[in-house]
Amino acid sequence: MKIHKKFLFLTLACIIFITACSKISIPTNANTAFRNFTLCFFQQEVASNTINLHYSLQEPAKYGIVEYPVTLGSYDMSEVSALASIENWESALHKFSPNSLSEENKLTYDILSHYFKTLRQDVSYHLYQEPLSPITGVHAQLPVLLAEYQLNNQKDAETYLSLLKTLPNYFASLARFEQQKSSVGLFMSDAVADEVIAQCNAFVAMGDENYLLSTFEERVGNIEKLPTEDQKKLIQENRDTIKSFVLPAYESLAGSIASLKGTGTNTQGLCKFPEGKEYYSHLVASETGSNRTISELKELINAQILSDLQDSRNVLSEDPNILEETDSITESPETILQSLQSKISKAFPSSAEVNVNVKYVPTALEEYLSPAFYLIPAIDNFSENTIYINQGHSLTDINLFTTLAHEGYPGHLYQTTYFANTDPDPVRSLLNYSGYVEGWATYAEMCSYYLSPLSKPHASLLQKNNSIILGLYAVADIGIHYDGWSLEDTVEHFATYGIDDEAVIADIYNYILGDPANYLKYYVGYVEILELKKDYMKQQGEDFSQKEFHKELLEVGPAPFEVVRKYMIE
Repeated sequence: MKIHKKFLFLTLACIIFITACSKISIPTNANTAFRNFTLCFFQQEVASNTINLHYSLQEPAKYGIVEYPVTLGSYDMSEVSALASIENWESALHKFSPNSLSEENKLTYDILSHYFKTLRQDVSYHLYQEPLSPITGVHAQLPVLLAEYQLNNQKDAETYLSLLKTLPNYFASLARFEQQKSSVGLFMSDAVADEVIAQCNAFVAMGDENYLLSTFEERVGNIEKLPTEDQKKLIQENRDTIKSFVLPAYESLAGSIASLKGTGTNTQGLCKFPEGKEYYSHLVASETGSNRTISELKELINAQILSDLQDSRNVLSEDPNILEETDSITESPETILQSLQSKISKAFPSSAEVNVNVKYVPTALEEYLSPAFYLIPAIDNFSENTIYINQGHSLTDINLFTTLAHEGYPGHLYQTTYFANTDPDPVRSLLNYSGYVEGWATYAEMCSYYLSPLSKPHASLLQKNNSIILGLYAVADIGIHYDGWSLEDTVEHFATYGIDDEAVIADIYNYILGDPANYLKYYVGYVEILELKKDYMKQQGEDFSQKEFHKELLEVGPAPFEVVRKYMIE
């Protein structure tokens, strides 16, 4: 998990800096000039948010970043200046001729070109963005990112404390953004607002049990050669800062959202907003990295569901008793990860040598965070990795096994560290292509069933079932946000496939309402990889190698699928 801004909130100073970058002359060595340009963009973007900077780089000075503001950024935005800034970057990019660049730089050029185009469209729909969605919202993810903020020395601790003191201003800008949404009829429904308020209040209610107190004390205690007296001063300052800045910021945000309740008149999908269908189409393209239309995605998803259903029927017809087999797996998370790392060697290229720590979500946040997640390490020190497990969810047996495959091997941890080990252009770490990243992790999760101790038929049946369920969620996402499904329509959709627990379906409906296109980046990303694999197999014929397919896909790295396809197939 890593904060990736979908908008460029740039000040006048940033625009001047960008203009200076855009005046870069193109010397004989176009590749050198291009890498200077991408470094310029990387420096500007990564330094605009202290959490981004700290999580991206352990030693910013090595990347030419010496002085930078301590800030969380801002949701205050001028559409005119944001568009001007993006157009300046685009203009600078398009001064390069792709044909004069190396294959690696040409790939980065194509990805940046797509990225800037998406950013321009983002700005057009900026008030449709919802930074406070119940699962992936800023207010829910920020505490975990703060708890994992590494303190390598006293300066890190002091920067961290300064960062905490900016939280009231950051949340105030967020509240102003929500007020803007409210003024044009785009505010969240009361049900979603109640969830956000409850999450903020739960964080405040931790009091002295707040894990930002205990984790800070632990991290300060691990700073080498820091005198005990200095440790005590930092720990007390952290306690005072949380009491005077952090908790009031959460209380204020909850109050702001409460004051806007009732102004969100749309209790259904995005298509019920003006330009809602257009925005949803853009959001799906942005989140999935797929250039298919909504109609084409429906066909693709439904075809995969039907294929999986037929495969499931075939497995059951061959062995009707297979459902009686147990899926019990008793190993610890650490043992499962080690086993997976070893087992993937037949079909996946060798992984980078890294360490992984398994941690558990604090009890107070279990209700509000995903079942598990992976924290992306700094690009200049990707050897230390962390996977969080949420014990508030039922993660046992095969579910724990496949979840750790999704987050670890051959999922997020493996994909991230493999790509980092290829020494890519630093700017690639900033470009958020969730469809590729989550699609790969979902693909890895599906592969992992066949790496488990289960019999192959049993593994196949469970894998197909998991794929079908995700597909049904994806269909519901499109149905709710593009076709305008009500809760009743959604119940009918799931009932067609024998799922008739209306309370569970109501929860799914509300989840999808609060986080549109979230399921699609997992499922569409996964199916796009399957489609890519089919075409790659046709192209390679008898020379097809699964390991080689994975190697090429991993080495292209996160990108829109049209670009991935261009470099792997076309």
